[in-house]
Amino acid sequence: MWRASLVGSRARHQRVCSAVGTRTRNLFAKAVPSHGMVSELFDPERWTAIDRFDFADITYHRSTDTGAVRIAFDRPEKRNAFRPETVDELATALDHAKRQTDVGCVLLTGNGPSEKDGGWAFCAGGDQSIRGESGYEYSESPRDSDTASGEQSDPRETSDGVEDDAPENVGRLHILEVQRQIRHIPKPVVAVVPGWAVGGGHSLHVVCDLTLASEEHAKFLQTDPDVGSFDGGFGSAYLARQVGQKKAREVFFLGKTYDAAEAADMGMVNDVVPHEDLEDTAIEWAERMNEKSPTAMRMLKYAFNLDSDGMVGQQVFAGEATRLAYMTDEAQEGRDAFNEGRDPDFDDVPWHY
Repeated sequence: MWRASLVGSRARHQRVCSAVGTRTRNLFAKAVPSHGMVSELFDPERWTAIDRFDFADITYHRSTDTGAVRIAFDRPEKRNAFRPETVDELATALDHAKRQTDVGCVLLTGNGPSEKDGGWAFCAGGDQSIRGESGYEYSESPRDSDTASGEQSDPRETSDGVEDDAPENVGRLHILEVQRQIRHIPKPVVAVVPGWAVGGGHSLHVVCDLTLASEEHAKFLQTDPDVGSFDGGFGSAYLARQVGQKKAREVFFLGKTYDAAEAADMGMVNDVVPHEDLEDTAIEWAERMNEKSPTAMRMLKYAFNLDSDGMVGQQVFAGEATRLAYMTDEAQEGRDAFNEGRDPDFDDVPWHY
């Protein structure tokens, strides 16, 4: 009975995807990018490729104008749906961006349009065609250039080349780890939505700090229940904090499609701009944020997260507060006294109030 239900859910999801494709074919008449172009909205004069990684499912660039990086899903023919290889690459790029101390903003977007029908997408969630019994499965030929992505080694392999940790039949749901990365990276992450944000892709935009959407092409749709899936964490509960309980339940229970203006009215999108201005506006936002105090921006992000992240949120915020304390003369006197084998002298330190 469960298998029959799952088959029915998959069939409905395929109908939804077909409808998405039909709608986007009707909406988009612009020429598709020529081979080799990153994205139709991408301005190569404003970005430099970060070449240290051999990514195939995403692109990764550094701004030439400001302290920002652009991480983009690069599977437009699949509506930028992710597979385990995609998630591995995304996690690697986010970790690298976190460690760049001269980068103050991450722009997360989707390349396009699709060469098949001219459709645009931010991310359509998990690729259902490779979903197994327990999650999303790696390709059987992980180093096949047509099907795999990532660096020059299979992420499942150990140092001796044996895949003993994650056999091919073990499904992955590690996009949830990426959600936590976005939540904890000590700089703002902006979802730059040029088209469809669907299912797990919808949840990704929700967990980002800000969302900027294309006026003409951005569409927001939650299909999780159609395929027997549910994001019971940030994708739903945190969405409810943004749009309210009733509206969040509507998003999941009814599976309506919302355009950019409707999403902004609901409170899950910050601003809506003309499609051709989308990435220029994103860079402007990054420039404004890079003008702010890095310490204040980091502490503000963690303060906003604190009330909904529980003890983990408290630990992250407290850790950054400890870093600030380390920078004071008071803390350095304590450190020096310990290393010198003497009692610390805090007589000149006031009890602030």
